[in-house]
Amino acid sequence: MTATEREFEIQGVHHLALVCKDMAKTVEFYRDVLGMPLVKTLDLPDGSSQHFFFDMGGGNSLAFFWFANAPEAAPGIAAPTALPSRGSFLSAHGSMNHIAFTVPNDKFEEYFERLKAKGIEVAGISNHDNSPTQNSPTVTDDVYVRSMYFFDPDGICLEFACWTLPPEGFKPEDVAHEPRRADGSKAEGMLLAHA
Repeated sequence: MTATEREFEIQGVHHLALVCKDMAKTVEFYRDVLGMPLVKTLDLPDGSSQHFFFDMGGGNSLAFFWFANAPEAAPGIAAPTALPSRGSFLSAHGSMNHIAFTVPNDKFEEYFERLKAKGIEVAGISNHDNSPTQNSPTVTDDVYVRSMYFFDPDGICLEFACWTLPPEGFKPEDVAHEPRRADGSKAEGMLLAHA
């Protein structure tokens, strides 16, 4: 089904809006460390909040609110308490677990080193594959995406990711796991009904 044949012609993510504790530190991190240009800033009419937009490229934006009276962060509820492989990566229902930014495959290792040089703690490189551990120490023909995870100043988990798929991309057999219900049981036959 093409985008124009769908009920809604969704073309991607326009922006994702998050909440920060310190807008100045957020600007320093996203503009000055990650290199995302700041494209729009607003002091909201009530005088106690701001809304800033950063350009992620490709017509996509990352937005932040700053609220004078926002509740404190709740790691382990609203976000993971640790980076993958370094502790619990759980977060609550309805939370935002992490944001993955697409980066070029040919610059992946360079970006890993660049983040470390900027003093960012990065949880290594993950080469996600279909093995029992779902991670390969090297890039093989079975690796479909590469990832590196790190936190922003507010504890928001970020990921740099790049697909490593061949030109034909994912295959029908890549959708092979029945979704689970709230009680942990599998919704048997749900995938077949929409194949």
